[in-house]
Amino acid sequence: MDEKIKIARIITRLNIGGPAIHVVLLTEGLDKARFESLLISGKISMDEGDMSYYAFDKGVRPVFIPELRRELGFLSDSVAAIKILRILIKEKPKIIHTHTAKAGALGRFAGIIYNFLNILNKKRQAKLFHTFHGHIFSGYFSKIKTEIFIQIERFLALFTAKIITVSESVKHELSRLKICTESKILVIPLGLELEKFLKIPLEKKLSPNIGIVGRLVPVKNHRLFLEAAAKMAEENQDIELKFKVIGGGELREGLVEYARKLNIYDKVEFLGWRKKIEEIYVDLGIVVLTSNNEGTPVSLIEAMASGKIIVSSGVGGVKDLLGRELNDYRNIASDFVVLERGVMVKRQDPSCFANAMDFVLKSHKLRQEIALSARLYAGRAFAKERLIKDIEKAYS
Repeated sequence: MDEKIKIARIITRLNIGGPAIHVVLLTEGLDKARFESLLISGKISMDEGDMSYYAFDKGVRPVFIPELRRELGFLSDSVAAIKILRILIKEKPKIIHTHTAKAGALGRFAGIIYNFLNILNKKRQAKLFHTFHGHIFSGYFSKIKTEIFIQIERFLALFTAKIITVSESVKHELSRLKICTESKILVIPLGLELEKFLKIPLEKKLSPNIGIVGRLVPVKNHRLFLEAAAKMAEENQDIELKFKVIGGGELREGLVEYARKLNIYDKVEFLGWRKKIEEIYVDLGIVVLTSNNEGTPVSLIEAMASGKIIVSSGVGGVKDLLGRELNDYRNIASDFVVLERGVMVKRQDPSCFANAMDFVLKSHKLRQEIALSARLYAGRAFAKERLIKDIEKAYS
C-alpha cells in the first residue's frame, strides 16, 4: 500500500468566514486512504467571531499557535514561525499548504527553512502550496506597505510549487502584479456545504428586508451600506424597509452611532454573528456587498444558493460569480449593470447602490429570472465534493 501524503495546512485564524470553512472542509474531507491532514491555526482577535466550533463539529482538532494572529508584530510573528517550524520537523509533511496572508508568509518562511534542513540531511523536501482567498494588495494598507507585501509575495512564490486562487479575477490580478507566472497559478473555486441554503423556498414576493453579511471591518465598507440605506429609505417612505447587518467586528459601535447620525437607526438591525446563518437568509430579499476588496465572497454564494438577489460592488471575484450582462437590461442605468446572477454597482457611491437596490425591489420579472439562475449555478459550481476533488488532483 502506498504511503499516505501528509499535509500540514496552516491558516492565520479560524474567524467566521470563507477561509475557515474552506480549510476545515479540506482537513476533514480529503480521501483518508490517501491523505493525512493536520490543521494549524492562530488566534482570533477579541472582536472577531470564533469559528473553531465548526472544526470541532467536523471532528477536526487544530493545533493552535497563540502567537499566530492577524496583527503585525515582530516578536509574536517570529515566535509563531519558530513554532510552525517545530511542528513541521515533528510531523514531516510532504505538502505544506498555507491559507490567508499572515499564515502564507510565516508558514512558507518556515517551510523554506524546513526544506533547507531536509537538503542538509538528504531528506525529501515538502511541496509548498498557498491559497489566495483574496489578497491584501488593495483596500488594506498604505502604498509603501502594500509594495513591501508585494515584494515578499514575489519572493515566497519562488519557493511555492503552486499558487491557488479562488477566482479567475484574483488570478489575473496576481499575474498583473507579477507575483508569479500564470503557469504557476491554479484556479480552484470555493466549495461549501450549501444544502441548507438550497432548501430555502424561492420567494414569490420580494421581502423588503435588505441585508449585508460580513465582518465589521474597514475593507467591507459598511458605512457605504448605511449611506445607501438612508437614501433608499428616504426615497421609499411608503415601504416598510428593514436593513440588517449580520456580523461582528471592531467597527460595530461606530456603525451603530453612524446609523443614528443618518436617522435610520430605527430601520437598521445589528444582528451580530449567527451560527444558523441560513435562518437569516430566509428573511432577506436583497443581499448587498459594499466591499473595497474581495476574493470570492462566501456571503454572496450563500445568498445565491438561498435564491436571494445580490447587489454588489464589482471587486475581486464578484464579476466571476455574477456572470455575463443580460441583453434585456443593457444600458438601463449608468451606475449599475444587470448580470445573469445579480446586479453589479459600477461606482462605490451610496446613490449608485440605492438606485440598484430600488431597481431590484421594483422589478419582479428580473428577480424571478436571476434568483433561479443564481441558485442553479451556486449548487453546481460551489459544491464541497467538487472542491475536494480539485484539491486532491492538485496534490497528486
